Amino acid sequence: MRSSNPFMSSLAQAEGTAQGQRGQSAAYQQGYQAAGGQWGQQAQYGETYQQSPNFGAPAGAADRPMTIDDVVTKTGITLAVIVVLAALNYMIGQSNPSLAMGLTFVGAIGGLIAVLVSAFGKKYGSPVITLVYAAFEGLFVGGFTYMFTDVAVGGGNAGAMIFQAVLGTMGVFAGMLVVYKTGAIRVTPKFTKMLVGAMIGVLVLVLGNLVVTLFTGEQTMLRDGGPIAIIFSLVCIVLAALSFLADFDQADKLIRAGAPSRYAWGVALGLAVTLVWLYTEILRLLSYFNRD
Repeated sequence: MRSSNPFMSSLAQAEGTAQGQRGQSAAYQQGYQAAGGQWGQQAQYGETYQQSPNFGAPAGAADRPMTIDDVVTKTGITLAVIVVLAALNYMIGQSNPSLAMGLTFVGAIGGLIAVLVSAFGKKYGSPVITLVYAAFEGLFVGGFTYMFTDVAVGGGNAGAMIFQAVLGTMGVFAGMLVVYKTGAIRVTPKFTKMLVGAMIGVLVLVLGNLVVTLFTGEQTMLRDGGPIAIIFSLVCIVLAALSFLADFDQADKLIRAGAPSRYAWGVALGLAVTLVWLYTEILRLLSYFNRD
């Protein structure tokens, strides 16, 4: 099953190629091939992994099968780094807004680069890439939080808004985990295709809005806090929530297939990306309702 998250798709495809070359069963190989490359990069990921210096090497202690505990631990570490750096940049914004905005921009660019390296490079399941992403993304989240609480709304409601956004993010995450475990919504190929199509559409709208804002200096209806902006944020929140289902499914398949434990870092990266997206959209929506 494909994941709506390109990082987790690339992890699954890379593992399927490597294990197939190591002489695992045909069913094992086909299961991974079916799981990877939602963006049409199956051959690229497979060839890239085969060129890795570690390709075909005997499994060692570090290559023990991945467990749910590995996923929980690595995801916890990744989120802890994000939270610490976010808090740091948020506090910097209190005393030096210009520096905080600069760090926010650096965080956004650095996080994007880390994501691209993880998705298309030879760094599948790399703890370095995941933690580098977490550090950059933490700077971005901290600056984003400062802009939408202290600047856009006013510091008086900042604490309450942040608490509500974090609580909402964790609530959606837990709720979608229950939905996945109970099978209330099944992750089928049709579901995944529809989800990916919707996410691409949202991405196009976001990029278009960004271009217009950069050239005109004004927000479009998608982000001006009006009715259309509220609806758009709700759509983004729903898509982020649904993407958790595909991510959970992909992580479950990696664990069941006995992927190396180091791949838990890749799963952590994928979940962190979705969590950050969900948090920023919830915080943005709350800012609309708290403006004077």
